[in-house]
Amino acid sequence: MTTSQIASAIPSTPLELILSATVATKVVLVVLAVLSLVSWGVMLSKWLEFGRVAKTSASFLSEFSHASRLDQVAGVAKRVQQSPYTRVFARAIQFLQETRPLGVDGNAGAGTLSASQVEALRLVLDAETNTERDQLGRYIPVLAVIGSASPLMGLLGTVLGVITAFLGVAAGGSGNLAAVAPGVAEALIATAAALAVAIPATFGYNIFANKLNRFDGALEGFGSEIIALMAREGRI
Repeated sequence: MTTSQIASAIPSTPLELILSATVATKVVLVVLAVLSLVSWGVMLSKWLEFGRVAKTSASFLSEFSHASRLDQVAGVAKRVQQSPYTRVFARAIQFLQETRPLGVDGNAGAGTLSASQVEALRLVLDAETNTERDQLGRYIPVLAVIGSASPLMGLLGTVLGVITAFLGVAAGGSGNLAAVAPGVAEALIATAAALAVAIPATFGYNIFANKLNRFDGALEGFGSEIIALMAREGRI
């Protein structure tokens, strides 16, 4: 085989490296491609979901900040679109109605909540907040799994590719660089693909985990504001 024939047989583009890769490397690349599609799908869905939650919550929070009574907030919650904040508020109203009627629906009530009832209300609001957080945080851990597992899969593909390359060199009886380089380059394609999958997934996980933590803190603060509003009305 002449030098020109050898040069023409050596893959010169990433696509040629993939097409000429071993079966093991191709399997790893297919798995990485699936993981990449999953991670981008999760990131897109979470981006849309966080945006939708922020939009539906904005009008309610704006009117809540100007309300001075629970019945006013209840009226606002009925008018605006459902959001985590309206569901937390609805859970608080349900607790009040089940504990004793306090005029939330226009019916006059008597007495105030005791300290133990206020603590129970706090626990109820915390439980509802955790439920909303878990609902919004679904599938975000998938990004962490993909971000940590993809490099390991890429390393596996690279190791298998290097082993195959050296076995081919040993079988061919040629140890020069031109004989080894194509196999090593092919093996490194798996590592490059793994990093291309892991880096966006890791960024996405950190971004959405941070958004989820801020959302959780805002919901907890909202629960405290509900209790403070009750205190101003003399319900506590």
